[in-house]
Amino acid sequence: MEDNDYFYHANQSTHIMTRQLKIRDLTLRDGQQSLFATRMTQAQVDRVLPLFKEARFYAMEVWGGAVPDSVMRYLNEDPWERLEKIKAGIGDSSKLTALSRGRNLFGYNPYPDSVIEGFNRNAIQSGIDIMRIFDALNDVDNMRSTIKFVKENGGIADCTVCYTVDPRFSKKERLLGFLKGKPLPEKIFTIEYFVNKAKELEALGADMITIKDMAGLIPPVKSGIIIKLMKEEIGIPIDFHTHSTPGYGLASVLTAIMNGVDIVDTCMLNFAGGPAAPAFEVIQIFCNKLGIDTGVNLSVIAPINRELTGIRKELADFDSYQIFPKEFDVENDMLPGDIESLFDRAIELADAKKERELLDTTQAIERFFNFPAPNENVRMAEVPGGMYTNMLAQLKQLKLEKLLPRVLEIIPSVRLAAGCPPLVTPTSQIVGVQAVNCIQDEIKGNPMYTSKSIQFVNLVKGSYGKTPTPIDPDFRKKITGSPKEVSYDPANYQKQENPTLDDFGGVRLAANEKEELLLELFPAVANSFLQNRIEKKYMAEVNAIEEEKREKHRKAKEAYEKLTDEEKRKKLEEGLYNYEWTTYQRGKTEDDK
Repeated sequence: MEDNDYFYHANQSTHIMTRQLKIRDLTLRDGQQSLFATRMTQAQVDRVLPLFKEARFYAMEVWGGAVPDSVMRYLNEDPWERLEKIKAGIGDSSKLTALSRGRNLFGYNPYPDSVIEGFNRNAIQSGIDIMRIFDALNDVDNMRSTIKFVKENGGIADCTVCYTVDPRFSKKERLLGFLKGKPLPEKIFTIEYFVNKAKELEALGADMITIKDMAGLIPPVKSGIIIKLMKEEIGIPIDFHTHSTPGYGLASVLTAIMNGVDIVDTCMLNFAGGPAAPAFEVIQIFCNKLGIDTGVNLSVIAPINRELTGIRKELADFDSYQIFPKEFDVENDMLPGDIESLFDRAIELADAKKERELLDTTQAIERFFNFPAPNENVRMAEVPGGMYTNMLAQLKQLKLEKLLPRVLEIIPSVRLAAGCPPLVTPTSQIVGVQAVNCIQDEIKGNPMYTSKSIQFVNLVKGSYGKTPTPIDPDFRKKITGSPKEVSYDPANYQKQENPTLDDFGGVRLAANEKEELLLELFPAVANSFLQNRIEKKYMAEVNAIEEEKREKHRKAKEAYEKLTDEEKRKKLEEGLYNYEWTTYQRGKTEDDK
């Protein structure tokens, strides 16, 4: 079609800009982690930094999550250097964000305040402006120390309420529970639950609240209601974060925007969709229609995506989708009329709370842009995509993949027994692994929970914090050997050793506080990374010394060969010949002879 009547300019606003919406770009952390296993090298990151600087997003999530572990483990790069280089490249154009797990920081184990303080202080000094803090149990006490230390060091405390869904039980399971005198709970994770958690965090000193839907399971109507209630009851900015895995993401971001959210999280087009967040370009089109100003410099969005296209091709070995979105310049390109009408229709349906039709419409928009189709298995199972694929991989390794439906069937009961933890990292993995263990017990004829991971034991014991629902003391005794809840005790923490490496000049494995923190947080990975770096540096220094000796000998030989016979005789008479060249002669190779 050539007639412009059939096209809509994507940057054309149908309303006067009356409101601002801030955008947090996730491309360099959550985007690449969700789609490409966090394999972007520093050189690849460096290629897009000048463009991102010009884009002027409100914030950019660039660090934390899997980044520190992955850049050491797979890329042999220093996570602190990555952060510092990104800060140097972005400057003050956007606020830099990192993701941490409160008292757990990056792993399963809780840490004492000394480690939490050191990490947050160094992260902020190295360039982080906003520390996004979450706890997998939504236990606000696990976030208290991080909030305190972030604020004391001049950072912004972005406190997260993790969205999750209730365990889903059949009528038969509910009846059996009732007959056994242990009725199953009706509702745990209500709208009021999430709003009240946000209010608790505000009272602790949060500077902003994020509703973090890591599994992408929040439906659009519920998203709008939660945001609306939070805006009414909370006096600090609200951010909405979701993923596109089961197909709700775009519609849920739209309803969040229409209900007054202050910030939304997006990825650039080529790092968006599927298990990642919705695309900025699509959200920008909705904002144009709603009269909302994102403050982003749209002239550099297409150049960023062109660079990211090349980078994505370079990451093909880690790209499980191999599906590239349609090339689209949000500032200059025209939308076909039928697609433009889908955006208008989606806004109308969101306003009318017609959820099913809204989802059909937003998914049609995503099909136009060639994003991956919704993962129906994840949607039906109501578990995060990462949890689903990890369980499947575990079963395949055991050659038991046919038992996946049975594993999914018992997840609600395993989760309920463990205090109904939200299905977010790492508790989603703990519950998923234990469900697989239980099915292995079942097929071997053993009682369930005969096999149990140490992480599941610690979860039930209370080491990771307070679970949303109380754990039955009898079950706790069965799993841990004691009916008593035992919370984390920092007095039991053992600091990682920092040995002296005698083979490499007697230096310490960790040379400074930042490297000591890497050892504390990632013991095995950091130990290998730091030792390899020391060895490489030591061998480079040894080789440089040897090369200097060889060069000195070469120059001495050249100088000697230029002497006249009389000068050589004179040196010999003075004893210099023997002094200089006895060593040289011993060091001669066969090639010199």
